[in-house]
Amino acid sequence: MSQTRKKTSSEGETKPQTSSVNKFLRGSKAESRKENNDLKTTDSQPSNWIQKTAPSETAKPLSSEMELRSSMEKYEQFLQKLGKKAVNKCLDLNNCGLTTADMKEMVALLPFLPDLEELDISWNDFVGGTLHSITQQMHLVSKLKILRLGSCRLTTDDVQALGEALEMIPELEELNLSWNSKVGGNLPLILQKFQKGSKIQMLKLVDCTLTSEDGTFLGQLLPMLQSLEVLDLSINRDIGGSLNSIAQGLKSTSNLKVLKLHSCGLSQKSVKILDAAFRYLAELRKLDLSCNKDLGGGFEDSSAQLVMLKHLQVLDLHQCSLTADDVMSLTFALLAWKRAWKQESPSSMLGRWLVCAQVIPLLSNLQELDLSANKKMGNSSENLLSRLRFLPALKSLVINNCALESETFTALAETSVHLSALEVFNLSWNKCVGGNLKLLLETLKLSMSLRVLRLSSCSLVTEDVVLLASVIQTGHLAKLRKLDLSYNDSICDAGWTMFCQNVRFLKELIELDISLRPSNFRDCGQWFRHLLCAVIKLPQITEIGMKRWILPASQEEELECFDQDKKRSIHFDHGGFQ
Repeated sequence: MSQTRKKTSSEGETKPQTSSVNKFLRGSKAESRKENNDLKTTDSQPSNWIQKTAPSETAKPLSSEMELRSSMEKYEQFLQKLGKKAVNKCLDLNNCGLTTADMKEMVALLPFLPDLEELDISWNDFVGGTLHSITQQMHLVSKLKILRLGSCRLTTDDVQALGEALEMIPELEELNLSWNSKVGGNLPLILQKFQKGSKIQMLKLVDCTLTSEDGTFLGQLLPMLQSLEVLDLSINRDIGGSLNSIAQGLKSTSNLKVLKLHSCGLSQKSVKILDAAFRYLAELRKLDLSCNKDLGGGFEDSSAQLVMLKHLQVLDLHQCSLTADDVMSLTFALLAWKRAWKQESPSSMLGRWLVCAQVIPLLSNLQELDLSANKKMGNSSENLLSRLRFLPALKSLVINNCALESETFTALAETSVHLSALEVFNLSWNKCVGGNLKLLLETLKLSMSLRVLRLSSCSLVTEDVVLLASVIQTGHLAKLRKLDLSYNDSICDAGWTMFCQNVRFLKELIELDISLRPSNFRDCGQWFRHLLCAVIKLPQITEIGMKRWILPASQEEELECFDQDKKRSIHFDHGGFQ
């Protein structure tokens, strides 16, 4: 994790400059001045930074001021050495490759940062084993609101020291201990000082090897965290056994907006347990239950309370082994049918009334839906996909690798025309798309907001990519930023030529991937020259995936010349060139 460390220089300075660190501390100095003015006395009074004294006592305040200025200069030099800049009330040293010496230097500077509100030293291995030196200074930064210690290789001693120090920072709103395995089995040592009325809003414990006992403790703690808005327990596979306790605690967190239980060893019974808690989580915006492969079958009888999440914007159920019955239950969770009386003819004397079926979108605020890697829904999701048209706010639809069949893809194509807000559309690894991209023609023409289109490994044929090229040529897909056509090896050179001649119209494109499958190598045709010409006209492109395409010597020279002549950084990912 070595970082390039920038050298500092003060050559040429003739007068003191207002540093970024001084700006950081200006608030405290201003408060001190105000306090001194309010005293209305000629006696010397101490301030936070500079003391006012009588002329005969100038030595001490001058010494204090010089000491402060010296410390601030050291602070600036410390940040510059790590390639960082001072930010108001924030010390961000995330992924800086901190050494033991750096840690000591940082700790020595903490007493001069009494207004510090955010401390992030995540992804620094040498923090592990030395955290006690920081926690001993916590009382000096009691205004701290955000503490991030992700992936710091914390030891058991670190964990215990942290638990003792947390009561010194009562204003704490965010605590991130993710990717520290020693947190597992020791969670009570860390969080036992949290009292009712805690201001914690965000608690992240991703991949912390939490035990079932940790989960039970957390369930008992949650009622004290009335301000909690984000809870992320992802990749803790043993907490599924204590889900009853966690769900019971969740009933008391009415302000919760984000709940992430990705890869937590959840089972079919877990859905029913969580279902009982959903009615108390009316403010929930994001629910992630993904990568719980034993969840399949759990939604068959337990999705009733999901409809209570009226404000839900993100629902992630990818790789959950959803069954056909799960899909049916989710269909009615997303959209319900309601019978309503409708007058057929106002002019009729009696006015005949008919029963009319109306679709009511229960999760009308849903913006992101991820059902990918659920292969059993391939032939059973026609009703679900056809009714997505009634979710007007949907911005992201990810259903890659769902083994969609012809009927379900047709239903999806007809629905997608109505998703005018769609920004992300991922159909990768659904072979039925190949040869049938024409079904999405109207969608591609009308998708004014589409930013990401992924069609990797869709068995696309030459006709499909020619169709896509024609859509691009006529000015559609103008907002597209990422386009993935990789692993579609059946497209001939003529198709790639047509595409490369027209890709220049995608002015906002950042990433393009046309890589071949790992087992396949092919010679680049003349279309590569058209691609180079197009790239010159794409002002924002940074990444082009072309793995396993073989360039002849002449085209290699063209690419080398292009690399030398271009004025901006464009990465051709051609790891498979031969």
